[in-house]
Amino acid sequence: MEPKYDSLTLKNQLCFPIYLCAKEVVRKYTPLLKKLDLTYTQYVVMMYFWEKRTSNVKKISKTLLIDSSTLTPLLKKLEKKGLVERAKDKEDGRNLMISITEKGLGLREKALVIPEKIGKCLGLSREEAEAFYMILYKILMNTKRREIS
Repeated sequence: MEPKYDSLTLKNQLCFPIYLCAKEVVRKYTPLLKKLDLTYTQYVVMMYFWEKRTSNVKKISKTLLIDSSTLTPLLKKLEKKGLVERAKDKEDGRNLMISITEKGLGLREKALVIPEKIGKCLGLSREEAEAFYMILYKILMNTKRREIS
């Protein structure tokens, strides 16, 4: 390949191994989450609720970087499963509040094994995992702040 095209080879793309890793890690979650009757995105939303308990769509969307057009049907599915409930905000009826249910909280116990199993699959030491986490979040914050010119 001509040297001027070196930057277009897969081996020189940081995005390619990031993409592959994300795809493979999510694939490893699939059989574990199937036991909980959750997709990966539903699992991420449930982790949010296990921490926050109650929130509105705008805050969830902003925190998880999930567009509200994707989030709304996902929340409806979680509500059908009895894991969350939606209700109008008492202070502002235009605002929809979503809260975790007792069933949703109970699912947290079953999910406790997942991080350990995924951690073993990744094969990173605690220090490597912490460093990788910091680098990934640095990339995320930088890409959110900077536009391509």
